[in-house]
Amino acid sequence: MAAFTVNDPTDRDAFEARWDRLLNNDTIRIQTILANADVAGSVSSYAEDGHREVTYWLGRSFWGKGIGTAALRAFLEVEATRPLHARVARDNIGSLRVLQKCGFMIVGEDRGLANARGVEVEEYLLELPPVESNNGSGFA
Repeated sequence: MAAFTVNDPTDRDAFEARWDRLLNNDTIRIQTILANADVAGSVSSYAEDGHREVTYWLGRSFWGKGIGTAALRAFLEVEATRPLHARVARDNIGSLRVLQKCGFMIVGEDRGLANARGVEVEEYLLELPPVESNNGSGFA
């Protein structure tokens, strides 16, 4: 269900060039998701239109096991920027649930070109709001 990918996911040279660019960009925070000793996917954050956005990818064999939710929760302990934004294809219910379990709320809708699908898709825009303090007591 990865709607927003590179134009040709089978192009190994493009894949390696993209990862080289991402790993050497100081404004991008990226972490590998491990399930036991297996690489299950990745989670990252980056600057987009004046705000920070989070994205993740999880291999199909790891879906439905709570791995994505656990990985995003752990990542959110390191990525402290709030508000933090995300977007998800409207028909990607699994990914929407991961974001909502981690506190993201739908704040709008948009349309975007999904390279993997070759079409424009409807998407939800989500936001993880800042933690509100309780009258300065230090407790959220």
